[in-house]
Amino acid sequence: MATLVLSAAGAAIGSGVGTGAFLGGTLGLTGAVVGRAAGAVLGRAIDQRLLGLGSAPVPGGRIERLRLTGAGEGVALPRVWGRMRVPGHVIWASDFQELPGRSRRSKGGLGPHQTEASRYVISLAVALCEGPITGLGRIWANGVEIAPRDMVIRLYHGTDDQAPDPAIEAIEGAGMAPAYRGTAYVVIEDMDLGPWGNRLPSLAFEVIRAAQAPGVTTLQDAVRAVAWMPGSGEYALATEPVLVEESGGVPGLPAEQRVANVNSPRGESDLAASVDALQAALPLVQSGLLIVSWFGDDLRCADCTIRPKVEYGDRDSPNQPWRLGGLSRSDVPELARLGGGPVYGGTPSDQSVIQSIHALQAAGQAVVYYPFILMDVMEGNSLPNPWTGEEGQPPLPWRGRITTALAPGLPGTPDRSAAAEAEVAAFFGTAQPGDFTIGDGAVTYTGPDEWSYRRFILHQAALCAAAGGVDAFCVGSEMRGLTQIRGAGDSFPAVAALRLLLGDVRAMLGPEVKLTYAADWSEYWGYNDGQGNRYFHLDPLWADDDCDVIAIDNYMPLSDWREGDDHADARAGWRSIYDIDYLKANVAGGEGYDWFYPDTPARRAQDRVPITDGANAQPWVFRYKDLLNWWRNAHVDRIGGVPVAEPTDWAPASKPVWFTEFGCAAIDKGTNQPNVFLDPKSSESFVPYFSTGARDDVIQMQYLRAMAEYWQDPAHNPVSPVYGAPMVD
Repeated sequence: MATLVLSAAGAAIGSGVGTGAFLGGTLGLTGAVVGRAAGAVLGRAIDQRLLGLGSAPVPGGRIERLRLTGAGEGVALPRVWGRMRVPGHVIWASDFQELPGRSRRSKGGLGPHQTEASRYVISLAVALCEGPITGLGRIWANGVEIAPRDMVIRLYHGTDDQAPDPAIEAIEGAGMAPAYRGTAYVVIEDMDLGPWGNRLPSLAFEVIRAAQAPGVTTLQDAVRAVAWMPGSGEYALATEPVLVEESGGVPGLPAEQRVANVNSPRGESDLAASVDALQAALPLVQSGLLIVSWFGDDLRCADCTIRPKVEYGDRDSPNQPWRLGGLSRSDVPELARLGGGPVYGGTPSDQSVIQSIHALQAAGQAVVYYPFILMDVMEGNSLPNPWTGEEGQPPLPWRGRITTALAPGLPGTPDRSAAAEAEVAAFFGTAQPGDFTIGDGAVTYTGPDEWSYRRFILHQAALCAAAGGVDAFCVGSEMRGLTQIRGAGDSFPAVAALRLLLGDVRAMLGPEVKLTYAADWSEYWGYNDGQGNRYFHLDPLWADDDCDVIAIDNYMPLSDWREGDDHADARAGWRSIYDIDYLKANVAGGEGYDWFYPDTPARRAQDRVPITDGANAQPWVFRYKDLLNWWRNAHVDRIGGVPVAEPTDWAPASKPVWFTEFGCAAIDKGTNQPNVFLDPKSSESFVPYFSTGARDDVIQMQYLRAMAEYWQDPAHNPVSPVYGAPMVD
């Protein structure tokens, strides 16, 4: 007390005297500062005389009372939609519990005292908002994101029937704990306050709540399945944290390590974090494509190998070494480089794939296994381009451009000959199911020394068998250029080869697994060769007994919108590209149904050509959007424009249709051309027709809502008289 009194008196006296010549001129101190210091020194001497010298240590870091911020009565309960960060409000707290610190000597009791401060834990309930909510995202403490797994935390969604929390009831007594029905809240049990200085940190929560409106399809209603992308990354699918050794360290010292697949403050694997996020944001999702990629290296099918590749040949994991079919990373090539790093993530290891299958199944997700080909063809290559005959294939092309040495239509093409059949046979190879040994969570290959398509697909099937099975399996996807290759007598050798694969995969996975081929939306319905011939070329595959569903990667356009009001659809009365009814009208209407553009100038001018069929009166044959008539009618090929005598093997309405993929990019006018995307390193990088390129999340949402509403309508999606379920499943 004397210190405080005399320091104040000294400051008053010093301000009256002024600045000392030496102290003030040299140090820039005022008389008030000098007086305060002198008074404090004198006061401290008096205090020590009266109260003691204070040489004995005084224990610190203890608190006698806990102050909870954000607690009080009469506070409004927020109402949120979408994804929002809210501060929360403490609605209940236990007494804090002290974990006493201790004092010890270091260095075997001979060193100085080291004192550990006391720590405190507390249990509390924090109200978030009005319920019900769909889930909880990230959590912050004092503005820093923290991992939920580091706390014992329970979420109550705010339903009208939620029960009281057991921890609250254990403290307050049976029947004395409120259930806070209608309020979304969290209970954090035994929260350690030590990391925050023994104070309750300022907590914030990312709340997820679906948009709600009677009679309106929300995004949460629309999305029932997802694709697990990107399908590459050596440990992207692993469920345990995987340490990877970094090269280039100090010689003679242990290699530096990093965690390859933990990239969020949640502290769990990326796959586990993604599953949690999915279930919180889209709780109705119960199925997903599990994408696993190998790499192609040439657009000429006879010269194209399909093989696994790794990001780095000299960086492995001590706790999960990269293995695939009995091979290590030193047995397979590295990916091409771009900007100093690999152009893609590497092929997922066998162990990580099996882990992901088990994790998704444990989360209640049906697994649709989707083998994927990424083309590792870089800018500046000297490979012959089968689509032009010139040197240099386009960089990072679409797998749908794999074709013969010279594509159909070019001079010298082997199309429609035995030579084309031989090229397709070289691509598929000769690997057989018996070449794979399936052990407990492992696969080994002992077949021919080839990196062929059959080895690729059968390896994936063996992995699924090693994992105990999956719900569905695709023997390929979007290989449009390959399936359109014609052999002698207008046969389709790639289609025949896919049928053989169906039978082999069936033998490996059994009758319970649904098998299919995921055709591109421009491929599923048939092939027009530009010379008057119209083939239902995939029908032998669709009709095969081992093919259970018609799978389509559906990226058909739902709009033909332009800037301003002076364009055809605006003149027709539609006022906005975001109009759900406008988009629904183009699911089975508009481009690809009512009319088409013959070339780019016609598209610019909106010179639309009606789709007709003259005397045959079957315009659906030429409408890729007319899924209903394609499904419920017999199919008859046309040669030279004339229908042949007999229909194909397709039985009308005999199998359900799956959209294995559909969606559009979150980009301006994305519904004009949903099948394109931006990727500056790829030759396939485009913005949709007439798009500004600006980001647009709304059009992506409206696309999904329109597709869901249209196909959920029984008028558009009839029940099959053959199998007793809707056309589009």
